Parts: sequence; structure tokens; C-alpha cells
Amino acid sequence: MKLRKGDTVEVITGKDKGTQGEIEHVYPKTGKIVVSGVNTASKHSKPSRANEQGGIIDKDMPFDASNVMLVHKGKKVRLGYKLKDDGTKVRIARPSGEEI
Repeated sequence: MKLRKGDTVEVITGKDKGTQGEIEHVYPKTGKIVVSGVNTASKHSKPSRANEQGGIIDKDMPFDASNVMLVHKGKKVRLGYKLKDDGTKVRIARPSGEEI
């Protein structure tokens, strides 16, 4: 998976199309990610010691990583990899070839 926690991404399909946010969690085995403020679901919770108020809580849910594109310098870009001379693997922005 080319996306990492902390990357800024923009949703390209679905109900939240055009929304930008930061990746909070990555699930590489299932190919899903959690982005802050995107794909929120309302969860009803009973009052408890941890949450004394109770009520309706908005929770960010995971969705497929193929529905987002990385935002680099204000533009949506595709990601690729490049091997440097010393053997390290770095991520690059596809159209320009810049390292990320």
C-alpha cells in the first residue's frame, strides 16, 4: 500500500467526493483506510463511566484506499516508487517525479 498515516488525501468517488482529510489509520491487509471527517457514521451510545453523557457520536469508518488520491503541493497526484543509488526506495509523485 502506497498511502501512509499522516498523508493528506482527497476523495475521488462516493458520497464524500471532493473532501480532503488526513489519514488516521491504514489497514494494509484489507486495503482500507480511515480519513478524518470522511465516511462518518452515527453511533448511539449508552451512558457509561467512560462516556457519562451518552447520546449520538459521529465515528469515522474505514473505506477502500482506491477511492482517494494523494494531495501533493495542492494537487492530486498518483504515487510511484523509485530506487535511489544507495538502494533506498522512495515514493514519488507520478507526473513530476518529485520525491514525497
